[in-house]
Amino acid sequence: MEEKRILYVSSEVVPYLAENEVSLMSYDVPKMINDQGGQIRIFMPRYGNINERRHQLHEVIRLSGMNLVVNDLDMPLIIKVASIPKERIQVYFIDNEEYFKRKATFTDEEGVLYSDNDERAIFFAKGVVETVKKLNWVPDIIHVHGWMAAMLPIYMKHFYKDEALFAHTKIITSVYSQSFDGTLDIEMINKVNFDNVPLEAIAHLELPNYENVLKASILHSDAVIVASDNLSSSLTQFIESSGKPFLPFTPKDKFAEAYTNFYKNTLL
Repeated sequence: MEEKRILYVSSEVVPYLAENEVSLMSYDVPKMINDQGGQIRIFMPRYGNINERRHQLHEVIRLSGMNLVVNDLDMPLIIKVASIPKERIQVYFIDNEEYFKRKATFTDEEGVLYSDNDERAIFFAKGVVETVKKLNWVPDIIHVHGWMAAMLPIYMKHFYKDEALFAHTKIITSVYSQSFDGTLDIEMINKVNFDNVPLEAIAHLELPNYENVLKASILHSDAVIVASDNLSSSLTQFIESSGKPFLPFTPKDKFAEAYTNFYKNTLL
């Protein structure tokens, strides 16, 4: 994987958030490619419960300052960056006070999903792509982890389809076991359609529950990785019948070789 460029886009990454299946793999996989001599970038949202002082986040003025439109509203984009200690890995944080200043990730103190999680996901996807464009850094692969990042494949295949920078970029989505109950805003499909994404391409978002959000993401990806051993049978069957190249679940002690071979054989 030497010199290959891989962009990791994740809902959660350790050490910035608590350890779970998504946050651990969103650290372990980039580290593995970094150790192999690959060039990587990691992007995640800058949630309000990330300790900026402890993790030494700082704003990148030259990348910040643009506005992104979400459902006809202009939302300022702030980019922050930090380095994972000892690993020489840079992590870019997509920030906006309206969407990410609150002191939690996805739910309020009562455990209720934030009503604007759909807009946060749209903003995150657009923010990542616009920042990568400003960096003029062309990824060979974009590897998506976690449902908050699930809009990125959709926007890449529609909203950014004419961007020459990404003409040869392939998208992999890692699919994890269910991480939220209920649904996102029922108007989500219309908010994505506002960005000229055809309704028929995002029909699953008519009921934006966890599985349907992931199904929409899978359909717009070039390949899929089953990242959980206990993935639901319906998602597993959807992946198997999607026609996309996919990597079955691989235990953590064997993932390095499996992921590397999957990158090489499927996409490079």
